[in-house]
Amino acid sequence: MTGLIVLPILLPALTAPFLILALGYDLRAQRVASIGATVLFLALAVTLYALAGDGPPRTYRLGDWPAPFGIVLVLDRLAATMLVLTGVLASVVVVHAAAGWDARGRHFHPLFQFQLMGLAGAFLTGDAFNLFVFFEVMLIASYGLMLHGGGAERMKAGFQYVALNLVASTLFLFAVGLLYAVTGTLNIADLAVKATQVAAGDRALLTVGAALLAMVFALKAAAVPLHWWLPAAYPAASAPAAALFMIMTKVGIYALIRIHGLAFPDLAAPWLAGAGALGLVVGAVGALAARRLAELVAYGVVWSMGSLLVALAASGAAAGTALLYYAAHSTLAGAALFLLAGLVAAARGSLGDRLVPGGPPLGAGPAILFLLAAIGFTGLPPLPGFIGKILILQAIAGDPHGAVLWALLIGSSLPVIVGFARAGSTLFWKTAGAEGVEPAGTGPAALVPPGRSGLAGVAILVIALAGLTVLAGPAAHQLTATARQMADRAGYVEAVLGEPGGRGREAAR
Repeated sequence: MTGLIVLPILLPALTAPFLILALGYDLRAQRVASIGATVLFLALAVTLYALAGDGPPRTYRLGDWPAPFGIVLVLDRLAATMLVLTGVLASVVVVHAAAGWDARGRHFHPLFQFQLMGLAGAFLTGDAFNLFVFFEVMLIASYGLMLHGGGAERMKAGFQYVALNLVASTLFLFAVGLLYAVTGTLNIADLAVKATQVAAGDRALLTVGAALLAMVFALKAAAVPLHWWLPAAYPAASAPAAALFMIMTKVGIYALIRIHGLAFPDLAAPWLAGAGALGLVVGAVGALAARRLAELVAYGVVWSMGSLLVALAASGAAAGTALLYYAAHSTLAGAALFLLAGLVAAARGSLGDRLVPGGPPLGAGPAILFLLAAIGFTGLPPLPGFIGKILILQAIAGDPHGAVLWALLIGSSLPVIVGFARAGSTLFWKTAGAEGVEPAGTGPAALVPPGRSGLAGVAILVIALAGLTVLAGPAAHQLTATARQMADRAGYVEAVLGEPGGRGREAAR
């Protein structure tokens, strides 16, 4: 069964060239193949989640080389959880894109599959260098998705996005080189062992390498003050691309958990809470100042990442449970709002998704879905955002700065709620008499008006949010088991270096 671990990487890696080489420019055939492959990806993720839930982490050693010398993939509950979340999000997004968004440019679906390959590899790899490789696969695909459809605004934001990520990739490579120079290994489990054995004279180099990695991962997670790229990039991308990018910020959080949680547990914690607190403030202020719906959602993402960083800075299984639950909720809610922002922009013609009165009535369906998604995203009861915030508040209750963090978590919610309430009233109620507004289908963002096919993806994500609420008890139970396994550093090291028959551990010695 361990051979299944590599399939979430192989499936999109083989699907992407097949879409180009075999199907060419036949968009209808590409849609069918891409949707089928993505649904199969989700089925594999669910299977791997069941496999990961019945024991310690499992490994897949490429070429049967023992760790730490060979490339190893590691499946544990955390990686499986992220794969399932990716599969759910990707399945909804690819169907939504097939309603017409993918026709704006070429090769949307091959880029989409390469993006899935990078995400799956980042979640499964047990090696820091291969994490860099999968980061690059993921980012190169995201460059294409970011620019898909063209346009001056998208090109400008895409250039900034590409330039910044090239700098981050360079820092990533420098960090990996420093860690290898000091420890002689890049296997994450072996790094956790070797990092404690580094000579005193090399500790400074080790710290610099680990700090550079933390900076790169914080940038990917849009942690303040490294967040400024996100409010410019995500609103400029097409709605399906922005929705899929919701999982990319979680890759930064995952990488911090995986590498720093195992190898450098005391390095990142001191600044995580501070960055989270700043994220809460900046995201809340940005939500009040936003002039477009997509921009409002983007600042809401910065705000939600602040909440995740606060949870990540805390210790214990309760904090891990809160982190994972809130990560799942914020990913689904943010994706639903980005999809809805694209539909609103298409329906309002030249007004796009700007928060100004006017344009045609958008109907009860989009209004209800916006209300539910906004309630979930801002943390109002009864949807999972409220439950996630309660879990985070409980997890940080014993923190020395718990009172300040409580005040920020609760107080920053009010401006975000006000921002979404203002957007909802402007877009869905104040629709009368805007002179000079071009009709739907003529504006630069026009593509797919919010009909049944367009709203289906948003509705599915909202239903998933409701499911997280109804099944909050069982979900919390599963995520608590995942959080406990996350904290078991020795178990991860033993699973990777101790298989089979102790060969990996003897090699590490």
